[in-house]
This record gives sequence, C-alpha cells and structure tokens, in this order.
Amino acid sequence: MRLVEKYLENNPQFAKEYFDKKLSTEVIATTFAENLKDQSSFKDVSQIQEANIIYDLVKEMQSQIVMEKVLHKVLQRVCLILNADRCSYFGLRARNGIPELTTTLFNVTPTSKYEENLVNPANEIVFPIDMGVVGYTAHSKKMQNIPDVTKVSNNRFSDFVDKQTGYKTKNMLSFPMMADKECLGVAMALNKIGAEEFSKADEELWNKYLVFAQVIATQHHTAYMFNVESRKGQVLLWSASKVFEELTDIERQFHKALYTVRIYLNCERYSVGLLDMTKEKEFYDEWPVKLGDVPPYSGPKTPDGREVIFYKIIDYLLEGPKEEIKVIPGPPIDHWALVSGLPTYVSENGYICNMMNVAADEYFTFQKEAVDESGFVIKNVLSLPIVNKKEEIVGIATFFNRKDGKPFDEHDEQITEALTQFLGWSVLNCDTYDRLNRMEWRKDIAQEMLMCQTRCTNTEMQSILNTKEKFDAEPEDCDQKEISNCPVAIDVDLLLFSFSDFPVTEHGLIMCGIRCFFELNVVEKFKVPAETLTRWMYTVRKGYRDITYHNWRHGFNVGQTMFCLLQTGRLRKYYSDLDAFAMVAAAFCHDIDHRGTNNLYQTKSGSPLAKLHGSSIMERHHLEYSKTLMAEESLNIFVNLQKRQFETVQHLFDVCIIATDLALYFKKRTMFQNIVNATEPMETEKEKIDHISNNPIRKEIIMAMMMTGCDLSAITKPWEVQSKVALMVAAEFWEQGDLERTVLDQQPIPMMDRNCAAELPKMQCGFIQFVCAFVYKEFSRFHVEITPMFDGLNINLKNWKELADIHAAKMAAIEDEKKKLELNCCTQSEPQNISLFYSNVCKQSTCKQTLYSLKP
Repeated sequence: MRLVEKYLENNPQFAKEYFDKKLSTEVIATTFAENLKDQSSFKDVSQIQEANIIYDLVKEMQSQIVMEKVLHKVLQRVCLILNADRCSYFGLRARNGIPELTTTLFNVTPTSKYEENLVNPANEIVFPIDMGVVGYTAHSKKMQNIPDVTKVSNNRFSDFVDKQTGYKTKNMLSFPMMADKECLGVAMALNKIGAEEFSKADEELWNKYLVFAQVIATQHHTAYMFNVESRKGQVLLWSASKVFEELTDIERQFHKALYTVRIYLNCERYSVGLLDMTKEKEFYDEWPVKLGDVPPYSGPKTPDGREVIFYKIIDYLLEGPKEEIKVIPGPPIDHWALVSGLPTYVSENGYICNMMNVAADEYFTFQKEAVDESGFVIKNVLSLPIVNKKEEIVGIATFFNRKDGKPFDEHDEQITEALTQFLGWSVLNCDTYDRLNRMEWRKDIAQEMLMCQTRCTNTEMQSILNTKEKFDAEPEDCDQKEISNCPVAIDVDLLLFSFSDFPVTEHGLIMCGIRCFFELNVVEKFKVPAETLTRWMYTVRKGYRDITYHNWRHGFNVGQTMFCLLQTGRLRKYYSDLDAFAMVAAAFCHDIDHRGTNNLYQTKSGSPLAKLHGSSIMERHHLEYSKTLMAEESLNIFVNLQKRQFETVQHLFDVCIIATDLALYFKKRTMFQNIVNATEPMETEKEKIDHISNNPIRKEIIMAMMMTGCDLSAITKPWEVQSKVALMVAAEFWEQGDLERTVLDQQPIPMMDRNCAAELPKMQCGFIQFVCAFVYKEFSRFHVEITPMFDGLNINLKNWKELADIHAAKMAAIEDEKKKLELNCCTQSEPQNISLFYSNVCKQSTCKQTLYSLKP
C-alpha cells in the first residue's frame, strides 16, 4: 500500500487520469452521502462535482445543436445539485395572438432518459400565462421561490398540471429564460428532498446554472428567428417573382406563387380555396327565390355580403415521397379540406385561425381518421384569408401539420400572413390587366360596330317622314300629328299572328314598326318626338346586318309578334303602357348586329364578344348595342321619361333581350307553367290580372316567355311562309357549319352540316316537338286568343312529318335496292353495276332536290 501511495504521489498526472477514469463525482457524492454522518465534509466533494458539471455543460453547448437535449442535461445536473425531486421546462409561444406555455421537457430527474422527458406535441400540456406560478414567472419575468404552494398569495398557484399528472407539488423554484426583454420559456424545480423548502443557497445555485440554460435557449431562439426571417424573405421574393410572371389569370398567379414557395412553408400539405366574387345574382336566378319555389340563401356570407361559395380548390400534397397537386373545380362540401367548416368560418369572419390537436375540437368537425388513401391525418391547422386591396376575401389558404410535429406558432402565422397578404394585393395586377383587356375588347367591338353601322341620316329620315315635300320644314319644326303618315296597322295585317313580311319592302317595314308604337298610344303619352322615333327605328334597321336569316326582317317579325301578343293576344292587360313600350322596343332590337353565328361559335373562335361576355354572349351584345342607342340623345326614344321610368325601361330591356337565349328557356319553362296552372282555374278576369300584375316576378317570367314565343314565331306562320323561313334558317346554320369546318377545323353538328340537308324535315320535327310546342301550347292554355299560333305550329308539324316520312321511305327504298344490287353482283360478278348504282343514289339524294321539294 505504501508503494502505491508513493508511486501516486510521485506521478500526480497518472493519478488524476486514473481516478477521473475510474471514479465519477456522482459515485463519490453518493458514497459520502450514505456513509458519512457529518455531511459538512461533503462541501469539498460538491465543489468538485460542480466544477465537473460546469465543464460537462460547456462541452454539451459546443457539441450539441438540439436545444432540448442540452436543456435536458442542464436540468438533470441542477436537479442533482439542488436535491430536487424533479425539474421541467415550459416553452413560451403564441397562437392567434395569445401567448401560452407548453410542456417541452417534463419530469426531468438525475437518472431519467431524454426520450422519456421530451414531450410529444400531441401530448403536451398547454395553458395561458395568466395561470399558475409558471405563468406568473413568464409574465413578470422574475425568478420565483415558493416555500409552500398552499400558502402562496393571490391564489397564484394552480393545480392544473397536478390534476393532469396526479403529482403533488409542495414547493418550487421557477426561472424565466430571457432573450433580451423577451421571455422564451420557464424552467421549474419541484419539491426539495430532505428539506421543507428551497433555501437561499439553492436559489443562488439555481440562478447560476440556469444562466447556462438561458444561453442555450437564446442561442436556439436566435437561430430559429434567423430561419424564420430567411424563410419569410424567400417566400416574399419567390412569390413576387411568380406573381409578376403571371398577370392574366388570378388562379394561375396564385398557383405559381404557392407552388414555388412550398419548401419554405414547413408544412405537410396545404389547400387554397378560391371564393366566388359574384355579389349579385342574375335576375333569372332570383325568380325561383322570389316566387317562393326555392328558400332564400341562409348560409354563411363574407364580410362584404357575398355568399361563401368555393368555386375551385387547389390541394398541394407534400407529405409523401412524391408531391402531388390536385385542382378541383366546384369542390363538393365533403372535400377533406372543407368538411370541417374551418375555411367557411374564416371566409365568414376574416380571422386567422391557428388550431392544435384538431381531433379534440368540438366546434369544427375535423376528420379523426385518415382523410384519403395516403393515410394523412390532420393534427394541426393554420387557416388564413387572402384579402385584396378592396378588403374583399378572395380565397382561403389552409396549412396542415407542421413538419416537426409541433403546432404552428406566431412565426408561422407571420410567414403565411405575409404570403397571403402579398397574394391578396397582387390581385390588383390581375384586375388592372383584366380591365385593360376589357377596354381593348370593347374598343375592338366598338370599332367593328362603327365600321358596319352609321346612324340614320336626315335624307334617310326624310324618306320616311317626307316633311320637306309635304310641309317644307324639318321634322322638329312640324306638329307631331302632322307627320304621322305611316300605314294603318290593319292595312298590312300587323294585328294578325299570320302576318308575313315577304310582300313588304324593308323600307316599308320601318314604317310598320313606327306604326306599332302609334297603335300602342305610347308616342303621345310619353312625348316621343316623331323624328327621334323615326331616326331610332331607321338606325335599328341599319343595325341589323345583311345576313341570311337574323336580319332586319327577323327583327321586325319579333317586334310585330310582341305587338300582336299584347294587342290581339290581350296580354297587355297585365302590363303598363311603359312596360308595353319597352317590350316592343326591346323586341325590335333583340338581335341587332347579329353575325349569323351562335354563342357556341363565338366561344370556340375566341372572338372579342366571347371574351367580353361570359354567358349569353350574343344576347348581351344585342343588349349593349340597344343601350348604346339609348345613350345617343338624337336616338333616345325614352328621352322624356323620368329617371325611375328610364331605369325601369333599361331593366325590361335586360329581361326581354337576355330571355331570347334558348339556353335560359329551359330554366323558365317550369316557372311559366306554374303561373298558367295557377291562373287556369280562376273564374274572373280581375282575379287573373291581380295575380299577375301585382307580382313583378310573374310579369317578368311571362314577358321572358313572350320573347321566346316571338323569337320562334316563324314556326307558327302559314306553311308558305314557314317553309321559306326554315330554308333561310337552315342556310344560315350551314354557313356557320362551313366556318366551323374551314376556320375552326372542326366537324359541325348535323344541324349545321349542309351535307345533312336531307335530314332537315326530321330535324324540324324534333325542334318543334321538343322546343317550340311547349311555348305555344301553354300560351294557348293561358289565353285562348293566342291559340292560332298553336294551331299554325301543329299544321306545320304535320307538313314536316309528311316530308320526313317521304324522305325516310325514299332512303328505305334505296337501301332495299342497294341490297338487291349487291346480291346480283355476288351472283353475276358485275362490279361495274355497283358504281353505276352509287352514282344514281347520289343524284337522287342531293341537297338541291330536297330543298326544291320544300317550296310551295
């Protein structure tokens, strides 16, 4: 033993290395604590142990980059030195603008493992900073030593955590982790072992060692904030780059920006819902609601009063090995991102909603199981509104599950809010670009109109009024009664449903149109200057292009039929004189500047009209053209109306002209039929008039159906007229079919294909049966005076059926002959007869021969 002692004394370096390797300070301290009766001699050992602990902590700070692991080491050492039962660390964060404390490291003891003490985000305990000693420490930013928690003043102690864990807290030390003036979290030591409370010496040790923890927390916070600011800068930089790349379409603009910044958003998936920006519905969509057939909308609305309707959702699924993007137009209400109701709530209130552990939430109905086949489960959600410069919510961005499993914090809110705010403001670029485009399209249309149309000249007006020859004066200098030289209505059958325009010149039709207004007695009542009425009617005639069917003659026929329905059909009793004035004027204008092609062709060809008007393309153009005439003082036949009357006229123009879109006809059929069914059993005429006249919506529905009846009225004319008109309609359709084949490089439908001309009778039968018959059948039920139109339709249907049957029989005979000839060819081996046969077939079934057969 002596030799060993002497060797160790002579070799101190070896002795130090040996004992450092073989004996730890913890073993010495434990041995001394168990065996020594006088623990005052333990002071030297504690000093050795403390130095070793400090040395270990410094090494940990240098080598370890995970804050929680370093803090765990610190709390273990402190727990040992203080002889505390356990320690914990509560992190401080903010969500939805409210600070809260959450368990980060819990129940740390000198021998506990890091994995056991690290709290899983799904199991963390969260409470506000106005609760308990820990909350008070974070709020006051001062260390607290509580000798007895049952005697703490102001009921500062809360047993909230004790109830959660079943632990009994007696005394405690707490320490705020500070970074400058900001509290990052709170460390806590509980229940002094071997004493009733923590002493002043314990406080000093607590402060001394927690300084190391504070340095670690500050270092981590600085690195985290650097990451946050870096991500925020990248998000704004890249989103700005993509926003200015795409100015034409808000959807593409949002998609480019959101997809590019996905790596900086730190979430597993996110979804963007785009809101319908329509504030006012179309009048025909409001009819069922106002009639009581459909209950009014009672769902959520945005702060500016729009119905919350997501017209498109874009899902960015980033959690798997392969990223996936899904675009869902018109998403169903059970879509995984909408079914909870959170996006709708954010749309309604405009709040930022940051939620953790959503499966336990009772207000929203988040799916607790996997939302799709990928197995993705929603845990934490951050939802924000995308607001434009007008403070309108244009969309909702919802982010799901932070990648590290923790809830989204205030810094995530800042990054995503910066992104959504920037995207919202960038909508202004799209709006400005769209406005510029619309102005350009309007300019193109206006230039086209100006090239094609010129207003009525004085010479043209004199050809109608002839005031120079008769009175040697200009129209404005003549008495209004003197210049009424148009033909009487009955002389040209204007009051008959069977009226034919063929015997009348186009110039004569202008005078007939003027006569309609005089017959309605609206010229004198509303003080319409005769020269203005003449100039307007002549300009309307010039507004119609010289095309095969949708020309001035068609426009006049629709106006004359409206006049006839009001007068002869006795429908005027439901309408005021102003209504009748507007209805007939709108009927004359309903197809003004028609190009001979339908709405579908405008869309396919990408014409300026299609770009300007989203729906009812040609009808909206006719309407705007009509209102352009109203805006010209010398052409405004409503110039002497009061402001409210003029607004009524403009609305009736909207109803009448838009109603000629056959796509809307099927929407209003049932509503019209309900009105007819309701009035049919009524015994007195007054009862019917009151039922309709006192309800503006019913009046508009009947008005719209009258416009459809007028537009299709050629189908009710005498066969001599109808057959000619049918050929003109078919010829115009074939012209469009030729354009589709040559310009669009598309095969036209049979109705537009001149190669299917032989099928015209069959197609006419289908058109009459499935489109036209309903209108005139219901009108004949509604007013017996309109029955002649229904009778004329049935006669024409019978004639078309006969032609269709003749054609079908002819085709059947050709098929039979073909089969016989093929059979003969097989037996006689004379193939030359087949080519001769096909030549004869082609000659027999030419378009020209079919068309000639229709002529009276």
